[in-house]
Amino acid sequence: ALRGVEVASEPADDAGYESRFRQAMDDDFNTAEAMAVLFDLAREINRVRETDPTEAAGLAALLVKLGGILGLLQSHPEDYLKGSGTTEGGLSDADIEALIAARQQARQQKDWAESDRIRDQLQDAGIILEDGAQGTSWRRK
Repeated sequence: ALRGVEVASEPADDAGYESRFRQAMDDDFNTAEAMAVLFDLAREINRVRETDPTEAAGLAALLVKLGGILGLLQSHPEDYLKGSGTTEGGLSDADIEALIAARQQARQQKDWAESDRIRDQLQDAGIILEDGAQGTSWRRK
């Protein structure tokens, strides 16, 4: 839910999310209910992200704030999804970026076999590619 959303400096009016979260935590540390509130909040961010980016940013700040109480959501979404270091396949972030650039060049040259080979190589190394209008992003499995 936080990927691609600008997190506001101040949380949005909580529409009951924070009070529900705190009530769950005060109920014998009911983390299952607290997590349900975080998921509801994430769902709302995803619902409004395209229609009202300002509201999505405020809700994202609230999600980060409440998640922080449980030690969650403190990393930047891209950093979290990419992980750190190398995968079991031994690919560093720079290696992955270089392979994505080579794949993009192969696609521009309509060398579909090479493009597919690179995609498969990345997939075998535990890298998931996500092609979109903004280009190709990636994350580790």
